[in-house]
Amino acid sequence: MKTYKTLSILAALAISFSSCSDDDNPDVVNEEEVITTVRFELSPITTGSSVVIQSQDLDGADGPDAPIITTMGTILASTQYTGSVQFLNEIDSPAEDVTLEVLEEADEHQVFYALTGSSGSTITYNDLDGNGNPIGVDFSFNSGVAGTDNTVIVTLRHEPSKDAEGVNEGLIANAGGETDIEVVFNFTVEN
Repeated sequence: MKTYKTLSILAALAISFSSCSDDDNPDVVNEEEVITTVRFELSPITTGSSVVIQSQDLDGADGPDAPIITTMGTILASTQYTGSVQFLNEIDSPAEDVTLEVLEEADEHQVFYALTGSSGSTITYNDLDGNGNPIGVDFSFNSGVAGTDNTVIVTLRHEPSKDAEGVNEGLIANAGGETDIEVVFNFTVEN
């Protein structure tokens, strides 16, 4: 009878321990955004027409098809533009504007721009998060001189270290965090 009581107590303990497992309270996972399309838009402050450079990858970054890059409009030399970047998930219908989430979680995101080429184009941040750090969705773009060998790499980082050296100035080297998306746009600056 004593063995029966001991086995009953052990069975009851085993049941109570298994019913209190960590599976009852799973960790909440912040799921990464799906971004299929990046639109880099420029509007001249004085003269000229708007420019849109777009990368669209509807089968996703891991799909077999390369992104389709399109350019509409002409970037004029020595011209000041207001700029914006938009991130879309066009797998959903209607398309989801992921930019809204980036702005809602501004302290957890930053867009970085790496410019190369002979034109000497520059980008300056125009928007700040609640802590006074750049977001990068809105910016100013100075086109520089005419040239055909220009590139801008647009990188959206999740949870960058915005206090790290150079990050407020747009340098990605010390930013850390995770890259949500990165696209490379080639562009020409014309006279």
